[in-house]
Amino acid sequence: MKETVLDILTEIREDIDFENETKLVDDRLLSSLDIVTIVSKFNDEFDIEISVEDLEPENFNTVDAMVELITKAQE
Repeated sequence: MKETVLDILTEIREDIDFENETKLVDDRLLSSLDIVTIVSKFNDEFDIEISVEDLEPENFNTVDAMVELITKAQE
């Protein structure tokens, strides 16, 4: 799953080193529009529904946090 998440993120923003950045939102590397696009792609790719309550910066600061968010949404 992590590899798929990385593929999606790189497709959206190829200029960011997603594997090493730990503050994607806090450091403003990802914009709100990027987050909307990411959520949409995750919803489609993983057949999930990420809720508005899950749109917290800590859920999008790292790839691992995003994988965890997807895993929770699949349960």
